[in-house]
Amino acid sequence: MEKLKKGYKAKNFAIPDQNNKTFKLSSFKGKKVLLSFHPLAWTSVCAEQMKSLEANKKMFDSLGTVAVGVSVDTIPSKKAWADSLSIKHTRLLSDFWPHGKVAKAYGLFIKEDGISKRANVVIDENQKIALIKIYKLGILPNVQEIIDFLKKMP
Repeated sequence: MEKLKKGYKAKNFAIPDQNNKTFKLSSFKGKKVLLSFHPLAWTSVCAEQMKSLEANKKMFDSLGTVAVGVSVDTIPSKKAWADSLSIKHTRLLSDFWPHGKVAKAYGLFIKEDGISKRANVVIDENQKIALIKIYKLGILPNVQEIIDFLKKMP
C-alpha cells in the first residue's frame, strides 16, 4: 500500500461516529476536513486532543473546516467517552471494523499495537491531502498550528 502524501487524492471512507451516524468523506467535498487520528479513547493525551477540537469548533467552522477525531475504538466506547468529556459538537469516528481500515488506508496504522499513530491530516476542498503531520504517541498536537495552517490555505 502506497503511503499517502501531500497532493494525493484522499482515500474515501464511510465509518460511524459516536452517535452511530455514518461519516462519509466524499460528502464533504467543497469543505476542508481535519482528520485528527488518536491512538485510543480514555487516555489523557487523546482526551486533550479531542477537547481541543471541540473547544475550537467555531474557529474550524469559520475556516470552512470539518474537524473529526478518528480512533479504533468501538461506537459505544466513543459515545461514553464523548459524554464524559462533554463533547457535543465534534464527531468522534469509530475505525473499529474492519479494524483500523481508515488508519491503514492513510498509512497510519501501527500493526503491532492495533492502533493508529497520532496524526492530523488536512484534506482540502477538492479532497486532496494538504497536510499530514505525525506526532509521537505521547505528545499532544498543537491545535493552533493546524488552525494557522488552515488560515494560510487558499
